Amino acid sequence: MGRCYRHLTKENRTVIKTLLQEEKSKLYIANKLQRSLSTIKREIKRNTGLRGYRPKQAQQKASARKQLPRTRKMTPRVIAHIERKIREDYSPEQISGTMRRELGVRISHERIYLHLWADKQNGGNLYTHLRIANGKKRRKRYGKKDWRGRIPGRVGIEERPALVAKRERLGDWEADLVSGRNHQGYLVTLVERKSVLTLIGHVVKKTAAGVSAEIIRLLREVKKHVHTITYDNGREFSGHDTVNNALDSKSYFANPYCSWERGLNENTNGLIRQYFPKTMDLRGVTAEELAFVQTRLNRRPRKKLDYATPEAVFLEAS
Repeated sequence: MGRCYRHLTKENRTVIKTLLQEEKSKLYIANKLQRSLSTIKREIKRNTGLRGYRPKQAQQKASARKQLPRTRKMTPRVIAHIERKIREDYSPEQISGTMRRELGVRISHERIYLHLWADKQNGGNLYTHLRIANGKKRRKRYGKKDWRGRIPGRVGIEERPALVAKRERLGDWEADLVSGRNHQGYLVTLVERKSVLTLIGHVVKKTAAGVSAEIIRLLREVKKHVHTITYDNGREFSGHDTVNNALDSKSYFANPYCSWERGLNENTNGLIRQYFPKTMDLRGVTAEELAFVQTRLNRRPRKKLDYATPEAVFLEAS
């Protein structure tokens, strides 16, 4: 359990002065006063002048700082910005990461969460825009058949060029399928590894021909930026050669039950589930709904992109 924070006293500052004169280390001083090292470093940095560290002057400065009014960061303007971004399905971390650039202020994501919980206690619904895990544990699959060798022309991920893993070039994609309730309808999801740009398509049935046709449709407009596509081992991707012929691409397959080898796609599917939950029948999903979600994801700042948006990164690299 951490210590409760206590302000340094006049006596503490006298001890700091004495130990500094004895050339003791800051860590030694922190242990001697039972304070954190960061507290001692900050104290010495704040109050060391041309005449060295002076406890009387340090005490006077500390007292003066206590009298200064604290700047209120959660102004109506800031709150309005936070609530607008939350309703656009930004995460508190994404809001915090972009706020300094957009508003010139810095608010921690923890403070934003506190605002959301306070809103919830007052009957608000901002919290419903958070991507809250459903708490279900993932069950390890035992006794499942290994589909390796069942996909004609399958090339394993171990043969994929090392360049793909570095995410330095545009044009390396990951592909997957998101299932509706009781396998009623499917979403075809594609994510570009460098820019994190996401494309979402739709098929009613999980057939190789239908899935291949949808992948080609989604990627045709960016064909010049399609070098490789990495799939899982579902038999719905057995038409990968058709895709390669249409897009002049190469296909690779992750190892069975190794979802981390396509971690970006798996994470993106989790974001998509915010809009299309597992309990939803996906057979009737419209093109407008898909376009809305795709735009939301591609125009949302991402931490891994230094809070740039996937759309901006993709266009800049194109």
